[in-house]
Amino acid sequence: MTSDAANTRWAAARSERGRSFGAVAADYAAWRPGYPSELVAFLAGGEHGHTVRRRILDLGAGTGQLSESLLAAGHDVVAADPSADMLAQLTARLPGVPTLVARAEDLPLPDDDVDAVVAAQAAHWFDPVAAAREFRRVLRPGGAVGFVWHMRKDSAPWAAALDQLLAADARDQQGDRPEGNQAVVDAFAAQLDAEVTIRTVRWVHRVPPEAVVGRVASSSRIALLDDAGRDAYLGQVRELLATHADTRGRDELDVSYLTSAYRLTPR
Repeated sequence: MTSDAANTRWAAARSERGRSFGAVAADYAAWRPGYPSELVAFLAGGEHGHTVRRRILDLGAGTGQLSESLLAAGHDVVAADPSADMLAQLTARLPGVPTLVARAEDLPLPDDDVDAVVAAQAAHWFDPVAAAREFRRVLRPGGAVGFVWHMRKDSAPWAAALDQLLAADARDQQGDRPEGNQAVVDAFAAQLDAEVTIRTVRWVHRVPPEAVVGRVASSSRIALLDDAGRDAYLGQVRELLATHADTRGRDELDVSYLTSAYRLTPR
C-alpha cells in the first residue's frame, strides 16, 4: 500500500471514530472524569475563585463533564456535539443547558454570540481551517478558545500493563498523546493568529476497578466494535485488573492524570 493510500485509510478511520461516540454514550457519561476547578476557571477566562459570568460554547460537549463544571462556576453554557445520543445523556444530567447537534466546522450560532469556545477531549477531531473560521465568527471581541485533554500519567506496573494492552489499537488517537495535542493547538493557533497560554495539573482519581473498564469502554476504538468484539476487548481489561498483583482483589484504584489546558487568544 502506498503512503497516500495508507494516509487516506487512516484519515477515514479517524473520521469514522469521531462520529462513533453515540454508541458508547452511556459509558462515557458514567465513567469519564471531570476537570480540576482551576483549569475550568482558566478555560473560561478567569482565575479560580474569581469568576466573571460568561456565555460559553462547549464544543464536542459529549455527555457534559465540562459543561457541568462551567455551569457550576456560574457561566451560561451552550453545548454542541455531532451526536444526538451523547447530548441526550447531557440533557439528562443538565436539563437546563441548551444543546445543538452540530460540528465545529458548521456552528448554528449567530455572529459575535459567545465569549469563549471550549472543547474537552475533542479538538483533535476538528478541522483546524474550517473550525477556526467558525470560531472567529461566533466569538465576541476579546473572546478566546480553550482546549483541554486528560492523559493518564501513571508509573504503576498495572497501569503500564494496561497501556501495553491498549497500545495495539491506539494509532491516530491524537488525544492520547501530548505531542498530538500540541500539534492540534499549534494548528489552531496558526489559523487564529492566537497567543497560547498553558496550564497543567497533576491529580489522582480514586475509582473502583470497573471505572477503569468503563473508561476504556467509552473510547472510539470500542464504539466501532461489534458486541462480540467489545466483550472480548473489555474482557482482557477485566482479566488484567483481576489478576495483576497490584490490582487483584482491590476495591479502589488510584488513576493518575496529567490534565493540560490551552487558552488561545486571537490577536
